[in-house]
Amino acid sequence: MCRLPAVSITAYSVCSALGAGAPVHAHALLAGRSGLEPAAPHWGVATWVGALGELPALPHELTHYDTRVARLTAQLVGDLDRDLQRARERWGARRIGVLLGTSNAGIAASEAAHAVQQTTGELPDGYDFAKQHAYDGILEVVRSLAGLAGPAVVVSTACSSGAKVLAAAQRWLASGVVDAALVGGVDTLCGTTLHGFKSLGAISPRACRPFDRDRTGISIGEGGALLLLEREGTPRVRLLGVGESCDAYHLSAPHPQGLGAEAAMRRGLAIAQLDAGAVDYVNAHGTATPLNDAAEGLAIERVFGQNAWVSSTKAYTGHLLGAAGAVEAVLSAICLEQGLIPANLGCDTPDPAIAIALARIPMRQPVQVVVSNSFAFGGNNAAVILGAA
Repeated sequence: MCRLPAVSITAYSVCSALGAGAPVHAHALLAGRSGLEPAAPHWGVATWVGALGELPALPHELTHYDTRVARLTAQLVGDLDRDLQRARERWGARRIGVLLGTSNAGIAASEAAHAVQQTTGELPDGYDFAKQHAYDGILEVVRSLAGLAGPAVVVSTACSSGAKVLAAAQRWLASGVVDAALVGGVDTLCGTTLHGFKSLGAISPRACRPFDRDRTGISIGEGGALLLLEREGTPRVRLLGVGESCDAYHLSAPHPQGLGAEAAMRRGLAIAQLDAGAVDYVNAHGTATPLNDAAEGLAIERVFGQNAWVSSTKAYTGHLLGAAGAVEAVLSAICLEQGLIPANLGCDTPDPAIAIALARIPMRQPVQVVVSNSFAFGGNNAAVILGAA
């Protein structure tokens, strides 16, 4: 397996149901505080979600792109304003790429527009499918607000999107395509996703319980994260490698033995040139569906045994879909910086069939290497390996 140079992650921003910014998230992880709450009645689904509050409006010049996901993206970019200015001055705007992961993009905006059309017979004034629904709309928002002119792409591989962009960015940097990259994932709640997962029988009627014996399904959330990767610079943490695989076992179910998940973790370790014993903590994909947790648990057991602590942070934020990989990479970075192992919330009775070292309470201890897993429909898998600065 070809080794790629480690990459400096010099800055990051994050927003979820826990709040905005790294300090809020660090405090919640240490306190074991969840951001999940009962879904608002207008969604028509009896479940719990990780919802955001009101988001700041876009600048006037970007009004045509105005959607909830664009507003979230703009907030994340704004939180990195000083770091982006420094990066532009060092590398130049054309040498900084943008890679974003999303699953829903602007679906919520199209749902709202369709509701108006059903009543009036016409789409609302100001609705623009290409700018508000299409995946590249958020790219234009980021490039405009961040002042970047390098290559820009959106990756949409369902729930691995926000992790896959880290893999692509590391390759871009290694091959000289760019000198820096703004990388991340964003997704917001929408009816299509909530009702879609409900139709699959995958929605939990209460807050999700990853790896619990009686888990019943996921809790969906909204949020996002951006990370600034640079060829050189003082890192907060380092991206060591990303392992990718696609087992293509089933349209929605993982391979029952977790073979694709295992392959992704082993490939990530090989790219980083690390033994499994070097890993202190695994931020599991841990969606709290019966099939996913069982398969991932088997994979983690085969790779790490019980030598690395494991927890899922989806009981804190909800499953952020295309943003999950990016947000959980930031949560993993917080664990590295803070020396923190988060508790696996909601797990009253661990599944006895899953033989992993499940963290039951938050713990303070040195953390040098973290593996952050993101697995998607179709067996599209990514395992992000992060190291302390």
